[in-house]
Amino acid sequence: MDKSLKPFSLLIKPASADCNLNCNYCFYSKKASLYPESKVHRMPDTILDKLIESYMNLDLESYVFGWQGGEPTLMGLDFFKKVTDLQKKYGRSGAVVSNGLQTNATLLNDEFAKHLSDYNFLVGVSLDGPIYIHDYYRKFYDGRGSFKNVIDNMESLKRHNVSFNILTLINNVNVSNSKELYLFLKQKGYFYQQYIPCVEFDSGGNLESFSVKAKEWGNFLCELFDCWYPDDINKVSIRLFDSILYYLIKGKYNSCDMDRKCLSYFVVEYNGDVYPCDFFVQKDLRLGNVMENSWQEIISSQKYILFGELKERFNSVCKDCIYLIFCNGDCLKYRPGILENSQKLSFLCKGWTKFYDYTIERFKDIAKVYSSKQD
Repeated sequence: MDKSLKPFSLLIKPASADCNLNCNYCFYSKKASLYPESKVHRMPDTILDKLIESYMNLDLESYVFGWQGGEPTLMGLDFFKKVTDLQKKYGRSGAVVSNGLQTNATLLNDEFAKHLSDYNFLVGVSLDGPIYIHDYYRKFYDGRGSFKNVIDNMESLKRHNVSFNILTLINNVNVSNSKELYLFLKQKGYFYQQYIPCVEFDSGGNLESFSVKAKEWGNFLCELFDCWYPDDINKVSIRLFDSILYYLIKGKYNSCDMDRKCLSYFVVEYNGDVYPCDFFVQKDLRLGNVMENSWQEIISSQKYILFGELKERFNSVCKDCIYLIFCNGDCLKYRPGILENSQKLSFLCKGWTKFYDYTIERFKDIAKVYSSKQD
């Protein structure tokens, strides 16, 4: 085992892009075209076993598994029982094993929630806001909205004391409703929140209708900050705000979109194929397969190293920007043509600039207070 191996986490797609919802804005649904050999994609036991065994055989201090989709709970509870059994089988004494599950929550129940609780899964639930907002896009294939199923099944998570947070995708419908979204989640007692901008382009490079524009994203974040600051800074956790404060206090990054390089995790598809990023699961970026390649081979591959370095391909404007330390050019997903050597600014750049102009001094004040308490 290589003790010099850089720590990394796994983002696993056990059901590939398969999902029981039909959300128009889903970027991952298109990935089904990579595996046209079957309409149903499910990770076989042999691949699951090899995946967990090979990862946990590495000499790391912690092993971080993220289960995502598509919809990972399509695999059923028995699959996740196999997951935890294999983690116990291959785990070493003293090693930390963490599991995260990102889900639409429509297939959860009390038995499922109990297992998640027993093994300390951190669950992310996709919820776009109140029913009239959530159900606009997040529908079943028969056209029914999923809001009621989600809310009911989150009660199962609560009953079993499962740790969970809310992931809200900010799209053209809810981008002007930051205050309403925030108060809705807060009143429901959902104090751990994450907001993600929906930015998708069609094959012609045109912005999809459900996407947000840079100015809208900036306005959303500024209004969200006003809802949170100052009364809720010790009550409500907003992942972006936490990451900014973490950097100001620790001088380190705890989210890949802010980091200097894209080298923190791997995506593993249902058949064991490995890719460098959730947003770049495509044939030319396939790094190998867990059944054929070791993690040492994958992590040291030239294709992976070059992908990781794309983050530092800055536009000239970035080099003089005082906020570069917070975004490092932004997530590659929002930087058009980055794989073709483009050095364009992030599509969201003006929105980020507006947000940081409006908030950064107050973030610094909060950071000073937190730092003084740690001294």
